[in-house]
Order: sequence, then structure tokens, then C-alpha cells
Amino acid sequence: MNERGDAAKGTAGNRTDPATEAFLAHRNLLFTVAYEMLGSAADAEDALQETWLRWVKVDLAQVHDQRAYLVRIATRRALDRLRAIKRRKEDYVGPWLPEPLLTTPDVAEDVELAESVSMALMLVLETLSPTERAVFVLREVFGISHEEIAAAVGKSSAAVRQIAHRARRHVESRHPREVVSPGQTRVVLESFQRALETRDLQGLLDVLAPHVVLLSDGGGVKQAAPQPVTGAGRVARMIVSGLGKARFALTSEPAVVNGNPALLLRLDGEIDGVIAVRVEDARITGLYYVRNPHKLTRIASETPLTLR
Repeated sequence: MNERGDAAKGTAGNRTDPATEAFLAHRNLLFTVAYEMLGSAADAEDALQETWLRWVKVDLAQVHDQRAYLVRIATRRALDRLRAIKRRKEDYVGPWLPEPLLTTPDVAEDVELAESVSMALMLVLETLSPTERAVFVLREVFGISHEEIAAAVGKSSAAVRQIAHRARRHVESRHPREVVSPGQTRVVLESFQRALETRDLQGLLDVLAPHVVLLSDGGGVKQAAPQPVTGAGRVARMIVSGLGKARFALTSEPAVVNGNPALLLRLDGEIDGVIAVRVEDARITGLYYVRNPHKLTRIASETPLTLR
């Protein structure tokens, strides 16, 4: 696998090679780990490429648990990239949102997996330090032991336990505990979609929570609000005003993005962005609109994710 992306795409020329077979057997897991740590599919793919390059140099006869060893390598590579991304985000234009993924049906059916890759939770993970995020993802999402995590992040088991406790408390204080089913989210999203397409101000006010927050990510490439917009009135008026200025026909269609109901928005048939939502008490409390075209490359085809 000398060409960049061969490992990431899983197109190995020699599938009987033990190292290749092991890597491909766990590839979806490794991508999921890297993506949940990074929030970027492109960076996750790069981390997997680096994982592969290190994996092929390993003496497999000395590896007792190939899955754990691969996860350890992928975690270290993702952690290095996460630290670099943190610095890159400081120069990002406007709010930064995770890269949305069109996901396979089984992702939505797995409640724990769908929650772990939801836009709402991944935004909360952005508030953790790189090491806290790695520990939280490995422990709370994938159920990896403190000892294995310690080997992956270069800390003692005792330190990992403390970090895990601190990260879990941090996330719980910022993420709603209410479990909202996909069906409930779809109902709310359908109401939002109707109001959006008919430019119904009152309809938007009815479906938005009073304290709703809109985050739009244009990355300096597409027009987007430079700061979060807060409050149902401000958000609804901004949406209706923006639609009124649109020079092209806007259409929306339901999709499953990051394992949760979402909307794909098109202008004159071309994908303009993805809207994901956070729902509490049958109203939208978070609106996440990704318009940056560099983050929309995973919307054309489904991405498989797994916790195992």
C-alpha cells in the first residue's frame, strides 16, 4: 500500500497477507475511533493511512490482540492530528462544525453509536482537551479498559481513571440526558422542513426552542453567520430573511447523517449544505448548518461506522 489512500479505502492488492487481512477486518472500527476523536473524515483517513504504515512494520507473532494493538496505533496517530487540528481551528473562519457523514442504516439502529457520532455530542467533545477527548471516546464509547487506554495515550492507569472521570463529568454537564428517539426527531424535523420550504416565520417559531442556538459553518468559502445566533426570534427571522434573498430555488430532503435524522439542502439541485438538529422536549435547541463544500464530500455515499 504505497499509494496514499489505499489503506483508507481498503483496496489492498494482496488480501491473503495477514497484516492486510487484520487491518481490513478492523478498518471500520479504526475509522470510527479516529473520526470520533477528530470530527473530520479527511483527517481520520490520514490517521488510518499512518496507522497502516506503522502496522505493516509490526512483527505479528509478538501481537497477542491485533484489534487492541491497531486501536492503540490509530489512537496515537489521531491524537497527534487532534493537537494539530486544535491549532488549525484557531484560524478557522466562523464556527467550526464536525464533517457530516451520510451513514448506513445500521448506524441509526445502534442507539449508542448514533448518539456517539451525533453533531450535538461531537460539539461537546470539542470542548475537551485532546487527551480528555481520546480517553472519553475510548472509555465511554468503545468500552476499552483503562489499562489499554493508558498504553494508547501514554499515561498511567490511575491518571487515565482520573481523566475519564473528569471528562465524563464535563460532557454530562453540557449534553442533555434526555433520550430522543429517531422517530421523535423526525417529527420535529418534518415540521421544521415544512416551515423552511414555505418560509413560515410562525411555523419556525413553533418548532424552535426559545433558547435555540444556530451554528453555521461556511469555512470562509460559503456565506454563513460568523458567530452563533441565539434565540428563536433571531434564528427564525434570519432564516426567513436568508431565504428571501436566495437567487435560486431551495429544496430540502430528509437523510440520515451521523446516524441521526437530518436535512440535505439543495440550491437549483446542487447540494448546498446539511442541517442537523438537537431536539429536547419536542423542540429544536440546536441547529447545525454545514455549508463548507470541503466538508460535504461524505454526503454522496454512505460511510460505515461501528463500535466493534
